[in-house]
Amino acid sequence: MSSALLVMDVQQAIVDIADDGSGYLTRLRRAIDGARAANIPVVYVVIALRPGFPEVGTHNRALAAIARAGLYVEGAPGTEIHPEVAPRPGDVVVTKRRASAFSGSDLDMVLRARGIDSLVLTGIATSAVVLYTLCQANDLDFGLTVLSDACLDTDPEMHQVLVERLFPQWADVVAVEDWLKMIAPQ
Repeated sequence: MSSALLVMDVQQAIVDIADDGSGYLTRLRRAIDGARAANIPVVYVVIALRPGFPEVGTHNRALAAIARAGLYVEGAPGTEIHPEVAPRPGDVVVTKRRASAFSGSDLDMVLRARGIDSLVLTGIATSAVVLYTLCQANDLDFGLTVLSDACLDTDPEMHQVLVERLFPQWADVVAVEDWLKMIAPQ
């Protein structure tokens, strides 16, 4: 199996809201560095909406709230990937228009063009991009791993329920340090 590490919605404004001071960015950086050392591609996914929000329907409560607040407009301050985990030249950055990394993006095409059939998921928030992407990736028959401590949510209880109870139904759920041992070159 050929894998990719997805780093999802780790954008400055989102980190500013969600970072709980637990060392999240340090753990995520270790996962990114480990993936690179093991020649696992790192694919970044960001949410960016067009000015005027033409892709936001009135029935989508979450996106409508984002639009009302004027958040995540393409090119606006705060939409850039956090500098502590920023992409390197050659890394792919995919823009999505919905909660799932696949919705409104070319992620599936990018992955399949590279022969990737297994995903390692990280990101903010566990109850949004990670959950929605996991469900869609499962339906698309990708092999799945979730790095439990490289996911973050503003609701720690929700994060815990997802990584301990729901996600294991579809994915291997492991901590960053355990995953690094699994992928380390022998």
